[in-house]
Amino acid sequence: MWLGCAVVLAGCTKPASSLVPEAGAPLPVRLDFRPPVDRAMTERVQTARTVERAGTKQSEEVDMTTVTRFTPAESGWQLAQTVTRARMTRGGTPVETVVDDVLTRLGLRVRLAADGAFVKLVNADEGLKALRQVVPAGQQAGPLEAFFAPEALEARAREEWETKYGGLLQRNLMVGQHTWAVERFSSADGEVRYVLERTVQGTELTDQGDALVLGLKCLDAVPDDAPEELRELVEEAGSPALTPGVTCEGEQVVARGYFVPMRRNLTVRARVGDATWTLATQTQLELLEEARR
Repeated sequence: MWLGCAVVLAGCTKPASSLVPEAGAPLPVRLDFRPPVDRAMTERVQTARTVERAGTKQSEEVDMTTVTRFTPAESGWQLAQTVTRARMTRGGTPVETVVDDVLTRLGLRVRLAADGAFVKLVNADEGLKALRQVVPAGQQAGPLEAFFAPEALEARAREEWETKYGGLLQRNLMVGQHTWAVERFSSADGEVRYVLERTVQGTELTDQGDALVLGLKCLDAVPDDAPEELRELVEEAGSPALTPGVTCEGEQVVARGYFVPMRRNLTVRARVGDATWTLATQTQLELLEEARR
């Protein structure tokens, strides 16, 4: 999870996958929620949003470093995350933004159930507090106030967690099995909505041990023969109108011994009005602090 405030660097490459071959009958793959306790997890998050219109192309990139810790709390877990570095560029040129300052001041605390289910954002009101520390008194900050409002901050945090892990935790999964999440991103030309389909591809040996590998793609419509699980998920999300023609590809890798997100990349493309939007995201684990003895 990375605060839901940015999205990926186009053209980023991912390490080559080496899936562990299955011998004999396929065995279920299980992703239990057993996070490393009180160990700092440092991730690099790169995002790029590109729009092509009438022969012109504009891009905006965000590069952030986040640090996450899990600690036991109230029969479940607390996820604490801070942004230690945030940098935006537009067309390759550095841009100073208020958002960068707010993110580095804002540490989020999320309450998770014992099985990893999202419960609530504990300190949702601290987004506006951080914004008021940065924006001078009297300066208009309407859009940013809406963006960092408690209900908006919690909704993005919940949606991001569900997009990455909803339907995956504490469950036996077979190679080839699908799980889904309803996803969206906003553009200046309107909102892009789609169903993210995650396919279990197998396991991969990483420096954090055995890891679950998921292939990512998106659906721009619910198929006529869709399974009941997918239909119920879309109905629970309010049966949103999906964007015709949206496409995406990517991969997600999560270590299974301890729950450690290793990497995730996703590129989404959509035609909205007279423009083509591309949203590319990449998150990479850089460091997991050694366990204290």
